[in-house]
Amino acid sequence: MANLTYSTAGESHGQALIALIEGFPAGVQVNLALMNAELSRRQGGYGRGGRMKIEKDTANILTGIRNRLTIGSPIAIQLENKDFRIDQAPPVNRPRPGHADLAGSIKWLTTDCRETLERASARETAARVAAGSLTRSLLNEFGITVAAYVVAIAGIKADVDQSADLSKIAKERDANEAYCPDDLAAVKMIAAIRKAKEDKDTLGGIIEVQVQGHPPGLGSCMRWQDKIDGRLMQAVASIQAIKAVEIGMGFQVASNPGSKVHDPIDFDRSKRDTPSLGFTRRSNRAGGIEGGMTNAQPIILRAAMKPISTLLQGMDSTNLESKAPERSDYERSDVCAVPAASVVVENVVAFEIARAFLEKFSGDTLTEVRAAYDSFLKAARALGS
Repeated sequence: MANLTYSTAGESHGQALIALIEGFPAGVQVNLALMNAELSRRQGGYGRGGRMKIEKDTANILTGIRNRLTIGSPIAIQLENKDFRIDQAPPVNRPRPGHADLAGSIKWLTTDCRETLERASARETAARVAAGSLTRSLLNEFGITVAAYVVAIAGIKADVDQSADLSKIAKERDANEAYCPDDLAAVKMIAAIRKAKEDKDTLGGIIEVQVQGHPPGLGSCMRWQDKIDGRLMQAVASIQAIKAVEIGMGFQVASNPGSKVHDPIDFDRSKRDTPSLGFTRRSNRAGGIEGGMTNAQPIILRAAMKPISTLLQGMDSTNLESKAPERSDYERSDVCAVPAASVVVENVVAFEIARAFLEKFSGDTLTEVRAAYDSFLKAARALGS
């Protein structure tokens, strides 16, 4: 079986976005409603711009599916762009600070930033959500859940119980437009976003994502390329406007002694039949990952998103043709996309967990994957007995 991979294609104002997924096993029933719900969530959240009033993202699965079941062949998913006007869109000669405009224009030897920004746009993340949400159909078969939520916007911090069941956290998150499980913090976040819009400014924030129900041993310490923490951080850091990623205690590990960083190991025989195999921890400072592998504790990862680079007020820039100082161009954009980005974070993490899961429990069909998974758990439970 080939490794699970995906790639995306398409421009912000092109005809469509495409996600191509390869290496997905046959026999998995695709939850199209879940995929479309995730695509809809990505378009929502307080602080979104006018583009989201135009688009209505739904997954059009072109290949790899028969009667809602995967058949083992590459899966192509199309997302139509209703705002299809790439050939008519005006040139952009005044690069926006913080965006790909200037670096891309120099890289591809053009004074028109349009040719870079069309692909660099966060519109591309819709295709990533499509790919990640597809893998949720596989993860759900094994009781693996993933949920991301907003924990801070513009310095306003949420109070979230990390030990709560993910379904409870997701329900609280979905109760407001900030996608934050803390209602009181959500009200303050929304007010801050509203104020930023009045000031023609933008805001960033912090997203937290959790994975629960997965087995130990996903990832590997044998090759640096296979370490699950590095893979998760790369997947999340590649999302537009994400500037920092941490797992577990993150940067706090640098200012604490080892006794307050590592998680003591216990054994609870009553939990031997769970994915943790009975090994429990009194804390989860490692964020569920040790030595590049999952340890069956919840994976906890946070991502910092910078404020959107396109400001209504503009910023000082330089015209690439005349080299004269001018204010930057404006492309229709968001005031705050942190809630929307949390959906992207959730689904790129889901894809990476599914990829690591299929590497360990490989098979051309869901039946073979399940057999490999059950065999591993049986052998692991027998260790030392």
